[in-house]
Amino acid sequence: MATYHLKCFWGLWLAFSLYFIHSTSTSHVYIVYLGINQFHDPILTSKFHLQVLSDVFASEEDAKRCILYSYRNSFSGFSAKLNSSQATTLAKMENVVSVFRSKILKLHTTRSWDFLGLPLYDSEVTPLQLTYGHDVVVGIFDTGIWPESESFQEKPGMGPIPSSWKGVCVKGEKFEPAKACNRKLIGARYYLKGFEQAFGPLNTSGNPEYRSARDFLGHGTHTASTAAGSIVKSAGFFGIGEGIARGGAPWARVAVYKICWGKNRVGRCTEADILAAFDDALHDGVHVISASFGATPPLSPFFASSADIGSFHAMQLGITAVFSAGNDGPDPSLVQNVAPWSICVAASTIDRSFPTEIVLDSNFSIMGESIISKEIKGKLANAVTYFVNGVCNLGNWKQKLATGKIVLCFYIPGLVFEMAQEAVKTANGLGLIFAEPLTKPIAEVEDTIPTVHVDISQGTIIGNYLAESPKLPLVRIAPSKTIIGKSPAPTVVYFSSRGPSSISPDILKPDITAPGINILAAWPCQTPPTLRPGDNRSVKWNFQSGTSMSCPHVSGVVALVKSVHPDWSPAAIRSAIMTSAYTRDTSHDSILAGGSVAGSSPFDIGAGHINPLRAIDPGLIYDMKTSDYILFLCNMGYTQERIKRMVLPSPGVDTSCEHVVKTNANVNYPSISISNLQSTMTIKRTLRNVGWKKNAIYFGTTKEPDGVAVVIWPRVLIFSPLKQDISYYVTLKPLKKSQGRYDFGEIVWSDGFHYVRSPLVVLVNTAADSTVRSTI
Repeated sequence: MATYHLKCFWGLWLAFSLYFIHSTSTSHVYIVYLGINQFHDPILTSKFHLQVLSDVFASEEDAKRCILYSYRNSFSGFSAKLNSSQATTLAKMENVVSVFRSKILKLHTTRSWDFLGLPLYDSEVTPLQLTYGHDVVVGIFDTGIWPESESFQEKPGMGPIPSSWKGVCVKGEKFEPAKACNRKLIGARYYLKGFEQAFGPLNTSGNPEYRSARDFLGHGTHTASTAAGSIVKSAGFFGIGEGIARGGAPWARVAVYKICWGKNRVGRCTEADILAAFDDALHDGVHVISASFGATPPLSPFFASSADIGSFHAMQLGITAVFSAGNDGPDPSLVQNVAPWSICVAASTIDRSFPTEIVLDSNFSIMGESIISKEIKGKLANAVTYFVNGVCNLGNWKQKLATGKIVLCFYIPGLVFEMAQEAVKTANGLGLIFAEPLTKPIAEVEDTIPTVHVDISQGTIIGNYLAESPKLPLVRIAPSKTIIGKSPAPTVVYFSSRGPSSISPDILKPDITAPGINILAAWPCQTPPTLRPGDNRSVKWNFQSGTSMSCPHVSGVVALVKSVHPDWSPAAIRSAIMTSAYTRDTSHDSILAGGSVAGSSPFDIGAGHINPLRAIDPGLIYDMKTSDYILFLCNMGYTQERIKRMVLPSPGVDTSCEHVVKTNANVNYPSISISNLQSTMTIKRTLRNVGWKKNAIYFGTTKEPDGVAVVIWPRVLIFSPLKQDISYYVTLKPLKKSQGRYDFGEIVWSDGFHYVRSPLVVLVNTAADSTVRSTI
């Protein structure tokens, strides 16, 4: 590795001398994106990449030594070690769309399918999950896979691998393709060059990992089984959450692309590796890509992001890319993965809870939430005894041992329960009762120390009882139970990242919400459920939470929809999922926004909660053509020349940008978002009838945002076999003086059976200054 760096250094130094580039010798991995592949030949494309790169090096040999990947199958570009001056020089070249640093992204870390209306055996007809999905390939971009899991074994009746599949299973450490892959798991690749450039050679001894597609962190195994795992009976976690496990599309095929690696047991993913995976996956023949990673805002421009570049080319090939929204909620504008050509998924709860009884002195009990498999008995103690001011973190520890004590700790801003767990464990405590705001208590897998979550009012009752007791009360924590159907659901989880989009507010993100809390799915049996070195438990199933878990739920539904409607575009599939979503919980109240005690808005849930059965038959769809994306890119300031380099040539496609600036609210998106309504404006939408009845009449209704008059015309859409696409217009007029405030409404089209709903998001800005438009 030292020789490698030395050669790269001398290549850079000579390039500076030859081209009079003055800068430091510090180099980083950059991605040079060139748009569509002009050569349609991988070998010629790679030679062209080397030729371009050689322009900033002294020789072709130096350029070869510093290149990581040549993206040559599905689009054109490369990643290489460059300094900032070389990157700037490349960015000015005529054929280059963008040049950007390869950033480090992070992971967004089954009763859920019954809750979504896809039971296996309660229906008299053949369940949807057993009928469809056979020839759909779901690509999982994650930490790899544990191939021995029952979730990835082929089942009787599974047909041969689709003839369109071009992918492979790559041999690696403890991963033998002949044993690991089958008719279910049909592809496995891994990408390590970007990670090793960022963090050094992969350490597989002190830092458990596998130099192969095999998964150690568990995240990839979990998401893959959630999206498309086979049907497995008797799944559970030490008797908790027992039932039948399966993915959303249990008959779909799985292809894994390991792009995230463990660094100190935390997943890290580099953009250079991610783009290499996209390049292969699109060529391999996946139909769906499920990717649960991202970066906290500020967001990069769309074509300075590997995820956005890869998903843009996926969209052009008819491949749907599904991303997680991120775990940075509940503050607004922190949603990630906001490109209009992909699906962005928020996280919400299901109607399963894990009540855990806390009994004090056998006098009374309080019900908390936890995932604890064994009874715990000890004495209740106040945090102030062991921690300065009762704040449970290591910095406040008084060096007093809490042996045999179950410590009551309270949340304060900046203190998360993991910090309290670590502090109480260090003090040798027996257990932790963690009191936190009403919307935060979420059961977690028993981690460093058994923990029961209660809300602040419950914690206050426990604290008052402790204060009034003449001696430390005895406390008994019972094993957790599994209760279904007793708690209103869904509720948006407090950590789920919220809109509006910080880079394109006229496109509503997230698009949809799906289950993401305490999802039980497959797990590597040699990886402890908490990932901690001291945890010696071996499990085949594990609970995980995050938008990482909600994302594969939607990916599984996309696979089902794609199987039923193989000719639908990614935009059509997204529309079907969004317009069929629901916005009421199981108690028929509005979906609660976690992190508050109020109802949710489209910035929390997008169009609503996913409804797979309705998505299969949405009635109408908002499809998007290449021209819609060109309009979007023009409005975002991309020049005609750059757009032409990125868009696949097609008859009738005009990549020119008109001089008149239009709002992106006119893009034919299933939701309507207007971030700057200063005066009356009219926007257009086009609907296509995809219902079984070609003759159909739909009636439109509106729910107006506060302070906005909304008129749709026409109010009746009459479809016939000769007229399956109909446009309508929405005129919005501000009725109030306002600034910086969003209001929400909706537009619904119905034929009496289908309800095609679009959220309407409007910011009345009658006192705002005009915005500045830049050219990218």
